[in-house]
Amino acid sequence: MSLMLEPNPELIKSERIYAEMGLSDEEFAMVESTLGRLPNYTELGLFSVMWSEHCSYKNSKPVLRKFPTTGEKVLQGPGEGAGIVDIGDNQAVVFKIESHNHPSAIEPYQGAATGVGGIIRDVFSMGARPIALLNSLRFGELQSSRGKYLFKEVVAGIAGYGNCIGIPTVGGEIQFDPSYEGNPLVNAMCVGLINHEDIKKGQAHGVGNTVMYVGAKTGRDGIHGATFASEELTDASEEKRPAVQVGDPFMEKLLLEACLELIHCDALVGIQDMGAAGLTSSSAEMASKAGSGIEMNLDLVPQRETGMTAYEMMLSESQERMLIVVTKGREQEIVDLFSKYDLEAVSIGTVTDDQKLRLIHKGEVVADVPVDALAEEAPVYHKPSSEPAAYREFQEMEVSTPVIEDYTETLKNLLSQPTIASKEWVYDQYDYMVRTNTVVAPGSDAAVVRIRETNKALAMTTDCNSRYLYLDPETGGKIAVAEAARNIVCSGAEPLAITDCLNFGNPEKPEIFWQIEKAVDGMSDACRTLSTPVIGGNVSLYNETNGEAIYPTPVVGMVGLVHDVAHITTQSFKESGDLIYVIGETKEEFGGSELQKMLEGKIFGKAPEIDLEVELNRQKQLLAAIQKGLVASAHDIAEGGLAVALAESVFGDRQLGAEIKVSGNTASALFSETQSRFLVSVSAVNQAEFEGLIQEANLVGKVTDMPILTITDSSSQPIVKAEINELFTAWKGAIPCLLS
Repeated sequence: MSLMLEPNPELIKSERIYAEMGLSDEEFAMVESTLGRLPNYTELGLFSVMWSEHCSYKNSKPVLRKFPTTGEKVLQGPGEGAGIVDIGDNQAVVFKIESHNHPSAIEPYQGAATGVGGIIRDVFSMGARPIALLNSLRFGELQSSRGKYLFKEVVAGIAGYGNCIGIPTVGGEIQFDPSYEGNPLVNAMCVGLINHEDIKKGQAHGVGNTVMYVGAKTGRDGIHGATFASEELTDASEEKRPAVQVGDPFMEKLLLEACLELIHCDALVGIQDMGAAGLTSSSAEMASKAGSGIEMNLDLVPQRETGMTAYEMMLSESQERMLIVVTKGREQEIVDLFSKYDLEAVSIGTVTDDQKLRLIHKGEVVADVPVDALAEEAPVYHKPSSEPAAYREFQEMEVSTPVIEDYTETLKNLLSQPTIASKEWVYDQYDYMVRTNTVVAPGSDAAVVRIRETNKALAMTTDCNSRYLYLDPETGGKIAVAEAARNIVCSGAEPLAITDCLNFGNPEKPEIFWQIEKAVDGMSDACRTLSTPVIGGNVSLYNETNGEAIYPTPVVGMVGLVHDVAHITTQSFKESGDLIYVIGETKEEFGGSELQKMLEGKIFGKAPEIDLEVELNRQKQLLAAIQKGLVASAHDIAEGGLAVALAESVFGDRQLGAEIKVSGNTASALFSETQSRFLVSVSAVNQAEFEGLIQEANLVGKVTDMPILTITDSSSQPIVKAEINELFTAWKGAIPCLLS
C-alpha cells in the first residue's frame, strides 16, 4: 500500500525533484511557464513521462522528418498505433516494430513478453487482426553466464507470450556481438490484416462523448517505464526492476477478440493502447490529435492494488489495457460486449472542448494541464553532431584480403559462428504454424503467410547488419533497407513499406547523434530508391551500459506482397541438374564481415559499398524472373558471403549437393560480403529465358544428386570439398553447444 507523502510544488522546485524524473532545469522552467504556476507532483509526473525521449522523440524528431512516409499505397503513416498499406481487394496490411530493450536487460522474460504484448495491441488498436509476429534480437557473445541467461530468458518470454495468445512467430533475426553484452536489444514486430472500412484511429472526438477504460486492472507495475527507457543502463539499474511490467497473454487474447468485435460497433469513436506512459499518453495523445480535451475521475479506474495515488495510476504501465471513446449514451452496449469476454469496461471520463487533461481524485482536481503541451508541444532538440575520429580512420584503411590456408575448415568455422549458425534452437520454441497460414516458416530469407480466401500472401522480414553501421552509418543504413528488400524479393514478393526501430546509444554525445543522422540519411535514400516508405516505428536511445554504447542498430521490418502464391520461392536447391547462378559481381570487401570478425576478433576498415540503382535493377529483374516461373530457388548473399549462402541452400533436405567453380581471388569469391548479390538456381529448360531477363547472371555451377559441396578455383583445383551433413552439423549444433 502506498503511503508516500508527495512533495509540494515549492519543494519540487527547491529540491530539484524534477531532475530525478528526467526533466532538465530548462524543461522544468518550460512547465512552470506553460502552466503559469508550479506543477504539483502528479502534473510533474505527466510531463516527465510525456517529455521523455521514449514518448516525445524530443532528440530524434528533427532526424525522423527526413524519412519518406507517403506513397500511393500508404493508408496510414507514422503517428498512430501502427502503419497501414493497401494490398488490393479492399484489404490492407497493418504493421509496426517496437523496442523493449531496457526492461529486457533487467527482467528478460517479462521484458520480452510485454514487448510482444504491446506491439500486438498497437496492431489491433487499428482494427486489424494480428496474423504474425517477428523479432530482431541482439546479445553479447554467449560466453558469459549472464549473456546466456539473457538469451534464454528473452527467447522464452517471446515464445511464452506469442504461443499462449495464438499468433504465430514466423521470423526474425539474431546477431551476437560484444557491444550488446550489457544492453541486449529486443525488438518485436507484429503484422495484421484489415478491411479498409474497419480502420480505426486513436482520437478523442465529440465533446460530451464518454471515455472508457477496458481490459486489465491497473497496478503499480511499470511506473516510469518510459523514463527508464530514456536513460543509460548502469550498475544501479537493477533497482529499476519495479519499472518492468508483467504480461498476461490469456487476458490479452480476450482483449484482442473483444476489441475486434468492438471495431464493428458504430458507437466506437476512438481507441488506443495504453502503452508507454499508460493512461497518461493514451488520454493526452487521443485528445491532442482530435483538438479536444479529456476529464477523468481516477476513482473510477479499475485498480488491483489499494491506496493508489493519482500519480501511480497515471504512470502505471500495467499491461492489457485500452482507452476508448464511445458515443454518449451507448456505454451499456460496450459494457455488455466486454462482459461477454469477462473483461471490465468502465466509464471514467468525458471528452471536453477546452484542450485540457483534467484529473479528479477523491473529489479534488489533482491535475489540469493543456493536452498539446504534453503531446505535440513537447520540447524538440537539435543535438550537436560530430564525426567520430574512428570513422575517418576506417575510411582511410587499405583493403586487406585475409590469407586462408584451409577453405573447407574456414567455411565450417564460419557456419558455427552464432550470428550465422542455425537459429533452430530459438524458433523451435515458437509456435509458427498456429492458425495454419504459415507457408514459409522461420529459417528462410523471409517468412511468408497466406492471406485466406485469396491467392495472395505476405512476405515479412527483419534486418540490420550493425557492424556495417559501426564502420559507416550512412552506407550501413542503406544496406539495412536493401537487404530487407532482397529477402522479400527472394521470397517472390514485391516490397511494400518498412517500419523501423532505431536502436542507438546516448544522443547527447555528438558522435552518437552523428551516427543517428547518417544512418537515417542512408535509410531514407534506400527507401526512396526502392519505393518502400516508412509507415511507423520506434526510437530506442540511451542503449549504453556504464558509458559504453551498442553498435548503431536501426532495425528494418519490411513487408512485401506475393501477388500469386505460385510465386513463393525459398532458398533451398530443388532438383539435381538445376543450374546455379550468382547475380552480381564480387569485390574484395571484408570490412565488418563475419570472416574478418572471426579471424581478427574485431571489425575495421570500409563497409561494403552499395549502389542503390544497381540494387533496384537487380531486384526488379529477379522478381520478374520469379513471377514468370523461371526460378527454382533464390537466396540473398549476406553474412559469410557466397560460401555460406551455398551451404544454406543445400541444407534443405540434405539429399542434394552442388558443384561450383569460382574465379579471381578465392577468399573474395567465397567470403566477401559484396552487396546486391543473389544466389539462384534455375532448371536447365529455363536457362535461355532466364539469362535473357537477368543482365548480370553468372553461371557458376549446378545442383548434384550427391550430398557433397565441391568448389573449385579457376585452375579446376578443389578448394572446398565437404559432405553436406558435416557442414550441417557444424551449423546446426553451434548455438546449443554454446548454451550447454
